[in-house]
Amino acid sequence: MFFVLFVLHNPDLLEDLLAAWEEIGVQGVTILPSTGLGRIRQRGGPRDDLPIMPSLNDFYNVLGEEFNRTLFTVIKDEGLIARIVAATEEVAGSLNEPETGMLVVLPTHCVVGLRSKLGDEK
Repeated sequence: MFFVLFVLHNPDLLEDLLAAWEEIGVQGVTILPSTGLGRIRQRGGPRDDLPIMPSLNDFYNVLGEEFNRTLFTVIKDEGLIARIVAATEEVAGSLNEPETGMLVVLPTHCVVGLRSKLGDEK
């Protein structure tokens, strides 16, 4: 099994990327808003205008705030890796170009809680 993590720079491409991944056989994806060091440095540092006890909406509903989308999934078939990379680059552009994204695939020794999707292996 493999853990696939992709940071999508342009959140407007999310729906197209999810459709492309589903089309090639990716069954489940978790999506999180995220930001990186570059965007924090462009803004001049971390935000300092949040309430003392912020809610998630305080983080996500800020005018002018841009977030990447970080997607992750676990796949069983090693042959799917090349198809994920190709589908991702078809939607986002070459990952070797700036401001497209970063994709990481890691071997996974144990997954608990996804047996219904990936079979009985741990």
